[in-house]
Amino acid sequence: MATETVEHGAEASAGMPQLDFSTFPNQIFWLVVTLVVIYLVLSRIALPRIGAVLAERSGTITNDIAAAEELKQKAVEAEAAYDQALADARAQAGAIVADAKAEMQAELDVELKKADKKIAAKSAESEAAIAEIRDGAVKSVTQVAKDTAKELVAAFGGKADAKTITAAVAARMKG
Repeated sequence: MATETVEHGAEASAGMPQLDFSTFPNQIFWLVVTLVVIYLVLSRIALPRIGAVLAERSGTITNDIAAAEELKQKAVEAEAAYDQALADARAQAGAIVADAKAEMQAELDVELKKADKKIAAKSAESEAAIAEIRDGAVKSVTQVAKDTAKELVAAFGGKADAKTITAAVAARMKG
């Protein structure tokens, strides 16, 4: 048992193998080999793939931004075309309304002239009828005045001829 303790003691005194100075050259060699292998794997395989992915993403982003700018420009042009079409439609609607108003005014003027002519004709007919009635009334009044004057002269016992009575009634009618 004592020999086992001594052997374990020698191993125990040696410590961790990584810190054993006798194995440092071997450890450094494998460290360098591992770092070179990792460097070669990263530089030849992983980094080119990562660079390709980054370049592809950058290209996609650039293309998407350019497409967005182009679509934005098209939207601005479409909006301008829409605004122009709307302005043209409003102008055309205004012209149609103005034409319709002018046409309606012309028809109204024609109808007003027709109505004025009808009113003038009716007015002329009415004035003629009134003049005829007035003449008939004057004749009737003159005749009644003559008959009344003749009867009055006869009632007072006088004699008057028709010419005298007509002259007296005519003088009185004139004012």
